Amino acid sequence: MKYNLNKEIEELFFERFKDFNPIQKIAIPEILNGNNTLIIAPTGSGKTEAAILPVFSKILELKEKGIENQLLGIYITPLRALNRDILDRIKWWCDNLGISVAIRHGDTEEKERVRLSRKPVEFLITTPETFQVLFLGKRLREQLKTVKYVIIDELHELLNEKRGIQLSLGLERLVNYAGEFQRIALSATIGDLDEASKFIFGYRNYKVAYWYAEKKYHIEVYYPKISEEDLELARKYNWNPKIAWSLRKIKEILDKHRSVIIFVNTREMAELLSSRFKVWLPEYKIEIHHSSLSREVRERNERLFKEGKIKAIIATSSLELGIDIGYVDAVIQYNSPRQVTRLIQRIGRAGHKLHEVSIGYIITTDVDDYAESLAIKKFVLE
Repeated sequence: MKYNLNKEIEELFFERFKDFNPIQKIAIPEILNGNNTLIIAPTGSGKTEAAILPVFSKILELKEKGIENQLLGIYITPLRALNRDILDRIKWWCDNLGISVAIRHGDTEEKERVRLSRKPVEFLITTPETFQVLFLGKRLREQLKTVKYVIIDELHELLNEKRGIQLSLGLERLVNYAGEFQRIALSATIGDLDEASKFIFGYRNYKVAYWYAEKKYHIEVYYPKISEEDLELARKYNWNPKIAWSLRKIKEILDKHRSVIIFVNTREMAELLSSRFKVWLPEYKIEIHHSSLSREVRERNERLFKEGKIKAIIATSSLELGIDIGYVDAVIQYNSPRQVTRLIQRIGRAGHKLHEVSIGYIITTDVDDYAESLAIKKFVLE
């Protein structure tokens, strides 16, 4: 690769992969050349490596010049669970390259927070909210003065949201401490690239690294067909027949697959669906995941799912993004996902690699929901 990527990084890369893929070949040179870069490519296409490897290459250059034990890079992701996954993914690189790395977010224990404030790491993984907190402490503010690179993951999650606006302002505040730094943003689902770029880069020059192969999806949309079995189940537990049908349909799908994520739109629905399964099939291996659960419960359920000890996990958007929770061979969306990009993200959790087919099922409960889901399916496939 003729992009002046650090030789040690290249050697490590070829230990794990056969070759750089198209998006990496487009994005890495832009970042090495110092350009602010928006990376757009499908889920499972190696965007993370496309962003971090040139940044690590630049950090190693600085370390060779004697600049070390300073905060040089920040990686911002919208979810705490995604932070943990990114740490697992990045730590292998950092350990082998001698770059210190840590994670700081709402789940970080007080002892670790104190340690990080006293001794900076060279690469910090955090959330948009905790990024704002870094401006509050005297020691943390001092650490921000040396930042050279900021990577924003899953950019589409932050566009047109209050937390995204706060992050955008936070990045401008960082300029006051660190001067201009290189900005890199990643996403799989952005429609208007110019608007997204202005949001994160402002008036600065930038490059777009864009690559989209044809990703295959298989999506089925179901509308209630109430059977006598559903009516019996409804009578037994005093449920609406449509609820009984939904649960039975979900179980029917689960029985056809090895590992499934069931996405719902609210935490309340996640709890409701989970409790109904526990009442109906108490021995069935199904758990729950959303941001209001304790860190211990979330991490335990992620681990059980990854290890194949549970069949399915009911989740809100807390598992929507690029979290490595093991192999997923199908996704169920309970009720319309409301957005085309949301369905792409969620179904993209199944068959996560580019050459695999992402299989998804939408369970609807009324005519409006069914019509909307059919329209969303049509747009996804187009």
